[in-house]
Amino acid sequence: MNKRVFQVLFLGISIVALAASVAAQRRIDKGERRELRADAREIRADKHEIRGDRREIYSDTRERRSDLREYRQDRHEGASQEELRADAREIRGDTRELRGDRGELRGDVRDRRGDVRDYRRDRRDARRD
Repeated sequence: MNKRVFQVLFLGISIVALAASVAAQRRIDKGERRELRADAREIRADKHEIRGDRREIYSDTRERRSDLREYRQDRHEGASQEELRADAREIRGDTRELRGDRGELRGDVRDRRGDVRDYRRDRRDARRD
């Protein structure tokens, strides 16, 4: 009996939710709906780009750590000063590049957050109209 009541209740709630979502979709005019979909696609593309950038930064960081480890090992083994200077310059350049990449990533994340906020506001406003 309880199972049957639960099934009927679940079915009723599902139908009401479906009807509400269909009604909400109909109120938004086609042009505005198209704009909202384009914004959602852009946000998804930005998300994928940010994830790719994070993976790239992570791999660059690992590479820099291995370079630093090799530099310390070379210094310990008594490599030439010229070789050590070249390695140190390369590590400094990689550090600057990583710092710049992280700064760009922070800016991209901040922009995406703003886009998501604007998208949600636009969607909410479109449903009110």
